[in-house]
Order: sequence, then structure tokens, then C-alpha cells
Amino acid sequence: MNNTSAQKINYQKQLDTILTNVSSSKSSLLLHACCGPCSSYVLEYLYKYFDITILYYNPNIYPPEEYQRRLAELKKLYETFPPALEGKVNVIELDYNPDDFYNAVGTRENPELAKEPEKGERCRRCYEFRLKRAFEYAAQHQFDYFCTTLSISPFKDAEKLNIIGEQLEREALTKYKANTTVYLPNQPKKIPHWLPSDFKKKGGFKRSLEISAEYGMYRQDYCGCIYSKNNKNSAIIEE
Repeated sequence: MNNTSAQKINYQKQLDTILTNVSSSKSSLLLHACCGPCSSYVLEYLYKYFDITILYYNPNIYPPEEYQRRLAELKKLYETFPPALEGKVNVIELDYNPDDFYNAVGTRENPELAKEPEKGERCRRCYEFRLKRAFEYAAQHQFDYFCTTLSISPFKDAEKLNIIGEQLEREALTKYKANTTVYLPNQPKKIPHWLPSDFKKKGGFKRSLEISAEYGMYRQDYCGCIYSKNNKNSAIIEE
């Protein structure tokens, strides 16, 4: 994707502008989340503006025990976290099929991607893979907006995330407009909007650390996939 036009975009400012213009009746937001710590501040920040449903779709996480641990921590937090309780937030878990992830990132065909540091092409493909599934779910269930918590991490590329989200909305809207006069099975009645964000801004990442400490949450020390885990271990050995 060509990102030259987006290099100087302040996504956090875009989000703040949207929040100042949301109606008193809350719009629905499907929020893709990778774990409890990353979603904590994001939920605290957004729950007053949206009716939020958390989507846990992360076939990239390795091993399965780690996947289950992160999901359990996410659900545990929302049982006691005031914004989750007040916002009546619920968690939707989609299928966990790691082969879908490996097929999406193409590391079997391009083994050099396995050794890339974070924010490279492998990660971009992973962002796109998970956001596409989130968008499809949001469209199928008539959400007004969709977004992800991933941009809260300093190790994630907020620019790439936002470009992908914007493109998913734009391409779907183009197809929708082209077929408004033709009946298509399962065609959504509306296209969910991408909610721009860079949640690490305005002290967001720091606040997520504070909430994690307050609630005694498990914070993983690698992104999630086997490649990030292996690369982390290799760096420790080299040191």
C-alpha cells in the first residue's frame, strides 16, 4: 500500500474530532483486542462515547496456552473493570485456527519474513488479516464503527493500521454503492466506518501500564506469534 500521503496524519487528532461530534445516542463500536492490558485504556477512553463489543480474534498467538491465557485475562478484567461494567461490554471470541495466520503472512513461501523485526511486512500482513476479519464481522452485525487496540503498543505501526482500516471501509463502500440496485445475498445494509486512532498518544500506553499494575494483570513479553517469540529469545541470547 502507498502510505506517502498518510505520513503526517495525526490519527489521534482525527479520533478526538470524531468524539466531539458523536451524537448523544451512542454508536456501536466493534473493537478488536489482542489482550487485556492493551484494551484497558482504550476501553476507559471510549466507553462513554460508544456501545462497545470486544472482538477477540488472534490466530497469530502462539502457543495455544498463551492464546487461552490472554483471553482469560481479558475476560477477568472485564468482570471488575468499571468502564466495562458501566458500558456493559461483552467479549466475542472467533475461531482460533493458526493455519489461517500462517497462510495470511506467507512465511512458509517467504521464510525471510520470519526473521523480520516488528513493524515489517510480516506484521503488516498480520494487521490486514485480523482487521479484515473484524471488518467482516462488523459489517455482518451492523456495527457503526470498527477499530483495534493494536495502535496502543509502541511496537505496532499505527500508520499501517489506519491505512488498512481506511482501505477496508473505502473498498467495501465502493462495492456497496455499485450494487445498491442489485440484490446480493448477505449484502450489509450499511458499511461500518473505520475509527482512526493512535492510542499510545496522550499517555495511553503509560495508562495501560498503570491499569495493568492496579489489577495485577498478566503482561506478555512478546507480541504473540511464534516469530516474535523466537526473535525475542534470539535477542536475549545475543545479549
